[in-house]
Amino acid sequence: MGISSKKLAFGFLNFVVVFFSVVHGDPLVPGFIIFGDSVVDVGNNNNLYTLVKANFPPYGRDFVTHKPTGRFCNGKLVVDFTAEFLGFTSYPPAYISPEAKGKNLLTGVNFASGASGYYDRTAQLYRAISLTQQLNYYKEYQDKVVNMVGQAKANALFSGAIHLLSAGSSDFVQNYYVNPAINPYYTADQFSDILINSYTNFVQTLYGLGARRIGVTNLPPLGCLPASITLFGRGSNQCVDRLNKDAASFNNKLESTSQNLRKLPGLKLVVFDIFHPLLDLIRKPTANGFFESRRACCGTGTLETSMLCNSRSIGTCTNATGYVFWDGFHPSASANEVMAGALLEQGFDLIS
Repeated sequence: MGISSKKLAFGFLNFVVVFFSVVHGDPLVPGFIIFGDSVVDVGNNNNLYTLVKANFPPYGRDFVTHKPTGRFCNGKLVVDFTAEFLGFTSYPPAYISPEAKGKNLLTGVNFASGASGYYDRTAQLYRAISLTQQLNYYKEYQDKVVNMVGQAKANALFSGAIHLLSAGSSDFVQNYYVNPAINPYYTADQFSDILINSYTNFVQTLYGLGARRIGVTNLPPLGCLPASITLFGRGSNQCVDRLNKDAASFNNKLESTSQNLRKLPGLKLVVFDIFHPLLDLIRKPTANGFFESRRACCGTGTLETSMLCNSRSIGTCTNATGYVFWDGFHPSASANEVMAGALLEQGFDLIS
């Protein structure tokens, strides 16, 4: 299998950033703080009373420990690769975990929860941690940091850290499209307006708490997720165009709203495009070093995720590196590495 020029370019970017960090002895930013959903959850759902978990095999089989951690992936997430690119020697710990204490908090933390979203009722449906609660935890986290290092050093951490938000996919795929209590009453466009309003409030709240470097990922091509094709494709084996159009429309609103939010004094706000990099992997897998972009590695590759992706799932592939998707909703570690490179390329404003 050949290595694409895009992977080589991302590898070079990784080398440049890590070399810069090593030479100067410190990460490029003082902290990395994460909010959102299962795409960036590193284990917060492990101890929740929810079915949305990934703390069992075969999840984590290709992670550095070769053990499940709660990451919805066979290995590293985009945020893990991003932490490495930024020069950190460890990953921000799940806030609801034994690791999230003491000095481990001083370089960042992860509040993300699988099945959470901009719409708090999405999280409530699955007993996940809503974005509202994630912000409450962030305030609690700030108090802990202030108590450890004092207000001045804490403020420097909060203003200098990159705050990354990944949300919206669960709101559509795990709520709006399947919830008869919502979809008859709102068009997808109206529902996206509700999400955008939540996003605006989230950024303004973070800003009010001292954050000045904020990144947000846009929606992926929702209609190309293996589970979406299975659930909404009506027997087709192709991406569901309607869902991709909904994602693209939301992304346009996200960008225009962010343009207005950038007027806040001193705020660096970057919208990371993951829609097009992931769509490129899906449409041109072989050109990017992959051989399978329709079926996921776990189980039949058409639907399985969370509890349905388990050690007894029949058909699970032996080598996930050639698969764009690990399970029905989540990219493989190999795809995450490519997308992390895309984020790095787009995010230099946050580290400058």
